[in-house]
Amino acid sequence: MRISVIGCGYLGAVHAAAMASLGHEVVGIDVDEAKVEALRSAKAPFFEPGLPELLSSASATGRLSFSTDMADAAGATVHFLCVGTPQKRGEFRADLAYVEAAFTALLPHLRPGDVVAGKSTVPVGTAEDLAERLAGTGASLVWNPEFLREGFAVQDTLHPDRLVYGLESADGEPTVDGARARALLDEVYAEPLSEGIPLVVTDYATAQLVKVAANSFLATKISFINAMAELCEATGADVTRLADAIGYDARIGRRFLNAGLGFGGGCLPKDIRAFMARAGELGVSDALGFLKEVDSVNMRRRVRVVDLAREVCDGSIVGRRVAVLGAAFKPNSDDVRDSPALSVAAQMQLQGAHVTVTDPEAVANAAAKWPDLRFAASPLEAARDADVVLLATEWDEYRALDPDALAGVVAHKRILDGRNVLDPVRWRAAGWTYRALGRP
Repeated sequence: MRISVIGCGYLGAVHAAAMASLGHEVVGIDVDEAKVEALRSAKAPFFEPGLPELLSSASATGRLSFSTDMADAAGATVHFLCVGTPQKRGEFRADLAYVEAAFTALLPHLRPGDVVAGKSTVPVGTAEDLAERLAGTGASLVWNPEFLREGFAVQDTLHPDRLVYGLESADGEPTVDGARARALLDEVYAEPLSEGIPLVVTDYATAQLVKVAANSFLATKISFINAMAELCEATGADVTRLADAIGYDARIGRRFLNAGLGFGGGCLPKDIRAFMARAGELGVSDALGFLKEVDSVNMRRRVRVVDLAREVCDGSIVGRRVAVLGAAFKPNSDDVRDSPALSVAAQMQLQGAHVTVTDPEAVANAAAKWPDLRFAASPLEAARDADVVLLATEWDEYRALDPDALAGVVAHKRILDGRNVLDPVRWRAAGWTYRALGRP
């Protein structure tokens, strides 16, 4: 099948390469000439494990190409809409400008029988509006949300944990166009489906809600354990042991019950805010009122880490040297959007500390966003003469740091474990003052 992928950012580039590796003929379309040129050369424009190899192998087959001209999407049978939906500046609502621009540019190139498959995370009601605009073209719409995790995007695309199709329906059943769209997507995803991947077929509204509902649940779970960390700090309890104990309950589970700096990135923060905004537009804002506190708890963690740094530095960080290990919002990524690590680093800098940041992959992106911060190539370089070290992103190489080796370069042996991933017994035995969120 010939496929077009509109938007070749994080989602689109991975999706295009993965679809080509499954045997389809794929053209990726993006307005960014530099990005398209890199992808044509099988170079990933961002860090994602496994993507360079996937681009190389897919390009070598001759089935994968990239273009800045929307006309090159003509002739494809399925067109995946993969553009971003960032948070509007000064608002909680999602900015649909990229969706609108991409869809408008694609319309003249659609043929009767074509399918537009929306993968972007959009407010519920967007798919219905786009479907109306397809009336008379002979093309149809299906909503096929993505569930990629940065750092695992290739695996999640080729072997997803579920597939969701939101189809045009009438009286609870897919229409003729909806049934045809399903058949085409079944063909696109024939290989994953043959592995027994669960498939949920539903209506437009439900399909649009799946992604934001999943992200909201995940954000709530993370903020819950961080709220427990606040209580643990007030009582002397240990949030890590608390999480272990409640995590044995099969109804709760241990995953994502790790107290620390909280969540960030380009999805969870903006998705829960857009979800709240859309609920307000629909007149059901009370239904998602709890997400305000989820967001608030998450942001308080960043402030609390700065307070911890102040505490271990005898009440002031003014003039103190702080080493921040991590700039990306999570390990195995160079994404610094709404990064808790960078947020804390910037707060400390603004409050008078001399901050040096390091990260295995995200230094260039971080420097572009916060040019006033200092950056270093390694943990030892960042920690030289430091008064306090903060582990802010849980890269494996930071988890494995040798406290004795690090002690040889710092001015004071003080470490803040912002992700609760270090062994406090080991670090204290090496003479370090160890502090972490929610731990005595």
